[in-house]
Amino acid sequence: MAPSKSRSVPPKSSAMIEALRGLGYTAASALADLVDNSISARAGDVTISFFWCGAASRIAVIDNGAGMDDGELERAMRLGERSPLDARSVHDLGRFGLGLKTASFSQCRRLTVASKKDGETHCLRWDLDVLAASEDGGWYLLEGAAPGSETVLDSLNALPSGTLALWEVLDRLVVPGFTEQDFLDLMDRVESHLAMVFHRYLGGPRPRLRLTINGRQVAPWDPFLLSHPATWSSPIDPLVVDSGAIEVQCHVLPHKDRLSEQEYLSAAGPDGWTAQQGFYVYRNERLLLAGNWLGLGPARLWTKEEAHRLARIRLDIPNTADSEWKIDIRKSTARPPINARSRLTRLAEDTRERARRVFAHRGQIVPVAGGQLIQAWRAEHFRDGIRYRIDVNHPAVRAVLDDAGGLAPQITAMLRIIEETIPVQRIWLDTTESKETPRTGFSGAAPAEVVAVLDVMYRNLTGRKGLSPELAREQLLRTEPFHNYVDLVMDLPDIPNPEQ
Repeated sequence: MAPSKSRSVPPKSSAMIEALRGLGYTAASALADLVDNSISARAGDVTISFFWCGAASRIAVIDNGAGMDDGELERAMRLGERSPLDARSVHDLGRFGLGLKTASFSQCRRLTVASKKDGETHCLRWDLDVLAASEDGGWYLLEGAAPGSETVLDSLNALPSGTLALWEVLDRLVVPGFTEQDFLDLMDRVESHLAMVFHRYLGGPRPRLRLTINGRQVAPWDPFLLSHPATWSSPIDPLVVDSGAIEVQCHVLPHKDRLSEQEYLSAAGPDGWTAQQGFYVYRNERLLLAGNWLGLGPARLWTKEEAHRLARIRLDIPNTADSEWKIDIRKSTARPPINARSRLTRLAEDTRERARRVFAHRGQIVPVAGGQLIQAWRAEHFRDGIRYRIDVNHPAVRAVLDDAGGLAPQITAMLRIIEETIPVQRIWLDTTESKETPRTGFSGAAPAEVVAVLDVMYRNLTGRKGLSPELAREQLLRTEPFHNYVDLVMDLPDIPNPEQ
């Protein structure tokens, strides 16, 4: 059979690159791609510098990695130099060979890369305005820095080896109306994102990476709050799929009541408590996807709900699994292979249920020392739904009913009205919109307020019920919400205050 006739139809450079600019990077995710390249080049220090100068503002990333000679630099600047099907180092954080270019082009029109290796420095740049002005649509890679930008490259001189990437003409960032304060806010967003994406490189007893932004070192953000004693963590669950072994570890973070204000604000993460729930997918310990249920769910796809906000699951995959997990160029999507979905769904179901119980712990039967917790509310389940009732055996309620006499029917009617008018929808809306649980159990109240109510309860138990001070304290410690105030209960006097 005679070979088919063919034609060479290379894409026009400016049209192709303008299309690639729309891949959907943010400035933070684009800079994370550049840090990936530094880590792959075995850099231990990466510095990101933001230079504000209005429309002439620029961003530079410099590392102390292995550097590149002239041939290596040219290949690094070529679009599509490497196939995603090619074998690569197990420590390589890239796949498509496009990250440096597509990430940079998404934010700027001029990308300059200089690299030093074996005492020699080489520099190449892409200028999208030059490509746009080209009549033949050629791919013209320019040598050296743009006039006026040469001094930025001087920072390489002090390093034995390393690479510098410079973004100029930031047309996607410095738009009309963009101010210096907006530039500073951008720096903060970038810092939060990189602290999350590279937290396993930045943290630990021997950090593998030191990352600074305008001289400030980036501290790691641990999504799993592993240092907190109230965090629940499952054993590591190994799972073997066609592309290799993966690791899964489930975590349920502590309820807000167990966290300090600073811990609570920090653990919320860049996008807030509700948005940060779900799987955290890592490749070579670099976070690819943060807070996503990966299209899983036994009956319908899971969505992010307040009740499961404390559930976070670590999922580690090898870089041989990119294709099977459908990792995209931006490292922003992942889909589990078919043979892993059922196992991951079961693990996530268990974690979500644990998280729901912790989130709503005041509505659960909580075991306490000396017996079961006496709660003010109980839930009654019916075929057509659920109804909440005031427990008339709660000591505070029982004391009033016992002494009510002829008022008992009125008090019972009042309690029933309270039960039937619980503002469930309002509570749910307020919880969803404010992203926090409404305060109950004297949360935020001054100790004097708690003591005032305790004193009434204590006098009733010791005076009218005839309990000894010791037994009265024991009952209060088994009664909601006083079980949370052990010190105040134990400080109650042996001789109760006389009735007023």
